[in-house]
Amino acid sequence: MTGGQMDNVRLELFGSDPKIQKAISVSRNVAVTKAPVLIVGEAGTGKKCLGRFIHENSNRAQSPLKIIDCSEDAKTVENNILGYRDEETQRFHKGGLEEANGGSIILANVDSLEEEFQKRLHKILQELEDYDIDVRVIATTTKNLSKLVGAGRFYRGLYTLISNNSINLTPLRERVQDLNLIAEHFVNQFSSEMNRPFSLSDSARNKILSHYWTYNVHELKTVLESCLGSTSNDVITDEDIQIGEKKSVGLLNDDDSEGIRLMSLKEAEKLLIKKALVHTSENRTQAAKILGVSIRTLRNKINEYRSTGSSFFVNLR
Repeated sequence: MTGGQMDNVRLELFGSDPKIQKAISVSRNVAVTKAPVLIVGEAGTGKKCLGRFIHENSNRAQSPLKIIDCSEDAKTVENNILGYRDEETQRFHKGGLEEANGGSIILANVDSLEEEFQKRLHKILQELEDYDIDVRVIATTTKNLSKLVGAGRFYRGLYTLISNNSINLTPLRERVQDLNLIAEHFVNQFSSEMNRPFSLSDSARNKILSHYWTYNVHELKTVLESCLGSTSNDVITDEDIQIGEKKSVGLLNDDDSEGIRLMSLKEAEKLLIKKALVHTSENRTQAAKILGVSIRTLRNKINEYRSTGSSFFVNLR
């Protein structure tokens, strides 16, 4: 019934849908190898969650697991992966590859890597043994990397290295039975936490099942938590569940928000727009809705960032 323990870490992998069960089965099989893995799926489908599952079901489970978000600022990403020397103290800070030695590293949103760094990283990954580093690479993406390779927007060598074992995660909205089960799980969880016996009416279930969950499990949890925290009803109806642009899920997690406070507003704006485009697979209309701006405003911002030479925006289709 489940793909691992039924807890919050692996909730995205919960369900009986044949597609999710196949993904879990393939993950178990590949976990016992050293081979790199590419996990493909929409935002919120559980790509990093599945990466953890692979690590924890391998013989590397007792060794470190590092997660690097490649959609962050290019220099930050490079430092996080390779390490860097502090200009003031001259102290060297290890990167994820060294910190995860003996374990695994998850390169989330790998498609966002700068083009030149993709080539450099490919070379480094091939030479890790020369540096006495043994690390298993797990990459995630929301995009079709083979198409990006064909368009000259992703380095073929790196793609070949990470894509031999590719696992696809199906969106939650296409797993209707699982969507119902996970909604029930959240309702029961919040009932316990709030010490109130919440339940879903048929109208509420229908609304949940008919909604296009852009951010999958993460969005579902956020909507239900908001709903149960603000209603006086124990039986939740469709009117209690507020789903719309104003309730859209934030694009930054807690770790991201800590970083944002250290940025200028201009840098934060650029990063937020980039994340919106990454999470919507570069669908500008959808990204503009999430950001709460007009498509014209978004287009102007993209053109502004292109003029500064930012490769992510220069390479946007």
